Amino acid sequence: MATNSIKAKILGGATIIDVRTSDEYADGYYKGAINIPVNALPGKLDSLGPKDKPIIVYCASGSRSAVAMSMLKARGFTDVTNAGGLDDMPE
Repeated sequence: MATNSIKAKILGGATIIDVRTSDEYADGYYKGAINIPVNALPGKLDSLGPKDKPIIVYCASGSRSAVAMSMLKARGFTDVTNAGGLDDMPE
């Protein structure tokens, strides 16, 4: 997805989820992102709010965030964007 679209979603109040490990998150993360490692995501779905609220997921390369996006969509979340890796996130 285009960086401008992701930035617009962030400015619009999207939830940003870093699905990397807590150690990776501790080494640096996108401002405003919450850390929910992809393997912990199923147990945290109730904390994410309404299923139609925009959610942006990212990891290190885009692989784990692709899994997270599929997981969220399968659970009924309707506006989920895989932003790829941390380095792909907008400035």
